[in-house]
Formats: sequence, structure tokens, C-alpha cells
Amino acid sequence: MGDSPPEPPILVAVPKAVVLLSGGLDSATCLAVARERGFECHCLNFLYGQRHAYESGCALRIATDLGAADFRTVQVDVGLFKGSALTDDIEVPKGGAEQGIPVTYVPARNTVFLSYALAWAESLGAEAIFIGVNALDYSGYPDCRPEYVEAFQRMADLATRAGIEGHGPRIEAPLIAMTKAEIIREGVRLGVDYSATFSCYDPQAGDEPCGLCDSCRLRARGFAEVGVADPALS
Repeated sequence: MGDSPPEPPILVAVPKAVVLLSGGLDSATCLAVARERGFECHCLNFLYGQRHAYESGCALRIATDLGAADFRTVQVDVGLFKGSALTDDIEVPKGGAEQGIPVTYVPARNTVFLSYALAWAESLGAEAIFIGVNALDYSGYPDCRPEYVEAFQRMADLATRAGIEGHGPRIEAPLIAMTKAEIIREGVRLGVDYSATFSCYDPQAGDEPCGLCDSCRLRARGFAEVGVADPALS
């Protein structure tokens, strides 16, 4: 008798995830975490009239560097998000932490972004949506808290066919309980090129960090606590 034909290889489906990717430090780290967890990553970026749109331009390079399967940029009506220093003719504060919800808060931004991500995730048959929100070293936005993520998960389970038939895509926020220094250490371990990221609410001449806004301060403090120079500034 001749040799038996080789058995066909067993094909294992790779789980898919939609990753919200702004082009900043946190979202880049979040993408690296999703990749390490074995997901095929589909990245979603938004242009919504933000004054720091240069950050959005960094997202494609990050997605490419970290092996994303797909990258989409969504143009949102620039008149939608008014009343924020990031989208309106309002000065970005440069004096440190503000009391209460800061003027850089963009109305319902994460809810809009996650809704787009939820629609795409269900269309793809994705198991998860990754968002790089953080509730420790952050600016105090209401849509970056654990209870917000939990509430959106409940909505996703109620409002989608996937949710009714089993479980809607999981809303994953792996950075939510990490300090900025811990996020940077994790990103360094995962090979994130932080020179490709941008974190500033009020860039000068389009692509120069102001160094004084809350986003710049948090980033600088994180790198200082890790004890390494910020490669984006070298």
C-alpha cells in the first residue's frame, strides 16, 4: 500500500477586533495589546474638525507598523462637536488640571465613535472593540470611565443582532486602570514606536506639540516616570 495522503491542515479562524485608533500614545498601545491577544485588527480613525488633526495623520503609519488588517478614516460633520476647545474657537487651557469637566471635553465623542465601531464590528463578525480610554492619568472626561464602558456594553448587547443572539462585541478597554507610565512601559514591551504617535491638544504650526496643554503634560510626566526620553521629541 502506498503512503496515505497528508491530512489537510486544520484552519483556525483568527478572531477579529475593531480598534479605535486616534494616532495618539494610548490608542497605539491599545492596538498593540489587541494584536498581542491574537486579534486581526481593523482600525477606525476619525476626522471631526479637531484642531489636533495632525494626530489623525499619524494613525495610518501606526496601523501599518503594527500589522493592522484594515484602516479606515471616517469624516464626521465638523459642525457636530461644538462647545469644545478641541473643535471650537475656545482657548485650550495651559495651566494644568481644571476643576470639573474640562473645556477640552468633546460632547459625546466616544459614544459616537463607539457606535461607528459597533456597526463595523457587527458587519465584520468581530468579537471585540478596543478603545484606549484611561481613568487614572487622564483629563477627567465622563466617557473615559469604567462605568461608561460598562453601560455601552449593556447597550451593545441590547441593540445588536449579535447581542440578541448571544453576545454583542466585547468592549475592551485594556488601559483603563493604568497610569501613563504603565501604559508607556507596556507599549515599549510590545514594540510600539512612540516616535510615530502625537499627543497634543493645541499643536503649533500644525505639528509641533505645545508642551503646556493637559495632553502634553500627561505624556511628559509618563515618560519622565519611566525614565526614558520621549522619542517623538528627539
